Amino acid sequence: MAVHLDLIAAEAGVSVPTVSKVLNSRPDVAAGTRERVTAVLERHGFAIRTRANTTTGFLHVRVVDLDGAWSEAVVRGAVEAARAQGKDVVLTVDPAPDDCDGWVRHALSRGTDGLLSVVAVPSEEARRALAEAGVPLVVVDPLHQVPDGTLSVAATNFKGAFDAAQHLISLGHRRIATITGPIDQDNAIARLAGFQAAMLQAGVPVDDDLIIRAHYGVDQGYDATRVLLARTDRPTAIFGASDDTAFGAIHALREQGLRVPEDISVIGFDDLAPAGWADPPLTTIRQPLAQMGSAAVDALVQSRLGRAPAAHTELSTTLVVRSSTAPPREPQV
Repeated sequence: MAVHLDLIAAEAGVSVPTVSKVLNSRPDVAAGTRERVTAVLERHGFAIRTRANTTTGFLHVRVVDLDGAWSEAVVRGAVEAARAQGKDVVLTVDPAPDDCDGWVRHALSRGTDGLLSVVAVPSEEARRALAEAGVPLVVVDPLHQVPDGTLSVAATNFKGAFDAAQHLISLGHRRIATITGPIDQDNAIARLAGFQAAMLQAGVPVDDDLIIRAHYGVDQGYDATRVLLARTDRPTAIFGASDDTAFGAIHALREQGLRVPEDISVIGFDDLAPAGWADPPLTTIRQPLAQMGSAAVDALVQSRLGRAPAAHTELSTTLVVRSSTAPPREPQV
């Protein structure tokens, strides 16, 4: 097309998704807006498409990996929700976290009722192609802030980390370390901010030496904990920003002859299946992972039906207290 929908949107004073809705005869547009956008579309040679009643029956889901319990839980929730809606899921596993445009093109060429991308946000060009085709997109737990008009589903990362730190503070801990996720990712930034907010609210100093910026993972948790143990004044508690990070921390502590939670408490984030049967069972923040996948499918279906789901949905996290946290041996001030 000689004129892209973003130019039509600018001329009509609306968003690209609104132009797409008018172009594809979606019902969820105000009459005055529809008339204005239609005039601009027709002036540039666009023909308003008759809305098709038929669907493909397929939803396309993309994950970066399927080895970990995190992705598996999200996909399971999506598949169950799709089945309840009479849809089949076409699953793509692609290790490139930021490059999913080929997946978008393939799905559009094969035909699809909607796309669910786990963490990766398609490029502006790919999103424009989806808008022009009238195909909805939802991103689950996006790595980066999603552009306006893109649907997303995530957990309350800030609140979850706040609750984790508050739990440790309530037990009497004051020297609390955190091992973060990648600080170029929105979820890791939110968890670090939530941790710091809880500390500041409680009047507990935030020691920069006890903040280890890392990546999610067992190895990263292990290495970061060895750094923490080398500090002159080691922490009495560690908040790992993922369960895998917390598992790595526990392994490093035990290797140094330290007991959990008697010597150092550990709390994680995710509540993956191994958390409940770890030794000791891991106190953690539960993410509603299956529900996130289910909510994303529901948003796709609602959007396909011409309804307007919430642009951004955050599902609540929950503190799950098990045996890896306890009061410090020495009262702290």
